[in-house]
Amino acid sequence: MTTLFIDADACPVKQEAERVATRHKVAMKLVANGGLRPSQNPLVEVVMVPEGPDVADMWIADRASSGDVVVTSDMPLAAKCVEAGARVLRHDGSELNKANIGQQLAMRDLMADLRAADPFRQGGGKSFSKADRSRFLDALERTLRAATREAKT
Repeated sequence: MTTLFIDADACPVKQEAERVATRHKVAMKLVANGGLRPSQNPLVEVVMVPEGPDVADMWIADRASSGDVVVTSDMPLAAKCVEAGARVLRHDGSELNKANIGQQLAMRDLMADLRAADPFRQGGGKSFSKADRSRFLDALERTLRAATREAKT
């Protein structure tokens, strides 16, 4: 059975994901270490993990497998979930898979090195737009359909 895992700390698309999961009748787990309100939706479970670095990521990585969908922008978590056979989406709707996860991890490391080398070069990422939200909704719709088909076989 397909489960939708959301790395919920600082996730801008929680409500959109809940709407799509509800439409497909898929269980959704919002995983965070605080700051989330419980959902009235019976398909949505809010999982509160203890404080600590990457605790929410480890919780998701330990449970995500083939037929599941994970929403995260955390590259190490995405790599673990891809390796486990889960389908992974970023908040902007871009897919992370075996073909591109290595490049994404390398880019993450390169950017960390550049920020460390120039302390004045902090932040600067593009803001989350309506177009990103729309791409995410479309991508999640397609990905959940594919994952539920995969889980049935």
